[in-house]
Amino acid sequence: MATTVLRKLTAGCGVEVLGVDIARLSNSDMELVRQAYVDHGVIFFRDQKITPEDHIAFARRWGEIDINRFFPANGQYPEIAEVRKEKEQKTNIGGGWHTDHSYDPEPAMGSILVARELPADGGDTLFSNMYAAYDALSVGLKNTLSTMRAVHSNAMAFGAAGFYKNSDQAGGFKGESLVGEAVHPVVITHPLSGRKSLYVNPGFTTHFEGWTEAESKPLLDFLFAHAVKPEFTCRFQWHDGSVAFWDNRATWHYAVNDYHGERRLLHRITIGGCALA
Repeated sequence: MATTVLRKLTAGCGVEVLGVDIARLSNSDMELVRQAYVDHGVIFFRDQKITPEDHIAFARRWGEIDINRFFPANGQYPEIAEVRKEKEQKTNIGGGWHTDHSYDPEPAMGSILVARELPADGGDTLFSNMYAAYDALSVGLKNTLSTMRAVHSNAMAFGAAGFYKNSDQAGGFKGESLVGEAVHPVVITHPLSGRKSLYVNPGFTTHFEGWTEAESKPLLDFLFAHAVKPEFTCRFQWHDGSVAFWDNRATWHYAVNDYHGERRLLHRITIGGCALA
């Protein structure tokens, strides 16, 4: 029987969970995986041979699947969203720092991304640890942020005038009439770990509640730059059989767009979450 091993990608972000088959996880291995997810915010698996059915079954062990209303869906499996860039496209999906679904009143817990078709080189994904980013703030700034709330909107990404509908990805996206916004604390107490986590992101946070966008910009820009310092981040290189599973309440991610002229396809399942406090 293989021994399960946790191997850090970097000191500040992410671990690989080695020696497990996520399609056939025993209850004891599932608890180890669950604890790694809670402790580290993003976990990675290698050499997995999972079918779409296995992907869906693994996701359901964590919670209810949140069917994405914007992404192109896999035709056979509506639970699976396709993160796809064709050879002729210049725009990729997720090509900027963000966390998924922060624009929802109950943001998604996590996303499970499975490699299906990869370029010969490139297409890595960057992650950043929002526990570590929060911990490194000064006491004074932590105190200031502790009572603040921020507005998150998906209009600038998915709305009719948003980024994707005005790019060469437009044909695959849908739901531009379903855009909306939500308000969350700037610092949350994570519902699984109980730790403090910085909860703003460049992709969807527009301004602080009660502040104008112009007033909000200097502090948001500071937080956005602080949160991606190298000591908080890791870079995940995809291979056949790779799986990444991140906690949207504890991490950001960024899909690197450096493989023009090659096709890249990954399957993503998002798991529903809860209101944040």
